[in-house]
Amino acid sequence: MRIALAGLATSHPYTDALTLARHAELVVWEPDPERLRRFTGEHPAVKVAGSLEEALAGSPDGVVLTVPNPRVPQALARVLETGAACFVNKPAAASRAQLLELDRLPIHDRVLSSSVLRFAPAFRRAGVDRGDVLAVRATVRHDVGMWADGYNAWQDTPGEGGGTMVTMGIHGVELLVALLGGDVRLAGAAGARRHYTTLRSEDSGVMALRWDDGITGTVEILGVSESESYTVTVHRRGSTDSIVIEGGDDPVKGLGYEGTIEAFLAMVGGAPSPVPWKETRAVLDVLVSARESVTPERVSARGSG
Repeated sequence: MRIALAGLATSHPYTDALTLARHAELVVWEPDPERLRRFTGEHPAVKVAGSLEEALAGSPDGVVLTVPNPRVPQALARVLETGAACFVNKPAAASRAQLLELDRLPIHDRVLSSSVLRFAPAFRRAGVDRGDVLAVRATVRHDVGMWADGYNAWQDTPGEGGGTMVTMGIHGVELLVALLGGDVRLAGAAGARRHYTTLRSEDSGVMALRWDDGITGTVEILGVSESESYTVTVHRRGSTDSIVIEGGDDPVKGLGYEGTIEAFLAMVGGAPSPVPWKETRAVLDVLVSARESVTPERVSARGSG
């Protein structure tokens, strides 16, 4: 099979390719020469396309789309025209305008966009009887210091990539929606810059969620952290259970990258996305709403919401 890697805007497609290269011929397009040079150094057999149109020529079996958020709607529209299975690396939208542009696209059932953590082995074994659940919490520990010196500034910019609230917050929201479903709304959010004072967004944040049946949830985002880990806590009347997701000895498998690409390859084979777009949109709406309520002007070094 032939898989097109359309864009290398984040680190994710470099990791995606580790699994994909075992199954498919890869074609890559990336306008930034340094990112492209790094990728071809790691995968010398890859075919390089000079444009998105060239990468999509000849009807690839599948497309992994990773471009800066403002470019996602237009690029995804081109991919949809091919009819190929498509994995959009997270988040598919980081602002209300971007989300509304996606709403106008004919997104079919072989389009997947998700945090890879949904497919982490430790989480895939999880399940809850929601009738017994009082509240849930997701804690995201992922350092954002890489942005403090200007790396990938678009990700740290609230109106472009969404900043920490969106780019890291999606991991927590995704896990809770995977556990309890997409009938959820944002109840409130707050953010602060406590350590990385040169950021355009925040280095810590919190969201309050509420599902239609009354379950409440909290997402904690800790962007100042010496290690990377994700914890989901489920509170019941008589007990509290926690699920911890860590990279361990094999981060590609432990954090869900491998499982995500396996799900994508199943879509290439004709299966529908394991995450319905309606659920993905619910996740994005919560994130965009949180971003709207925590504007750059409301994030200070002391912290405010």
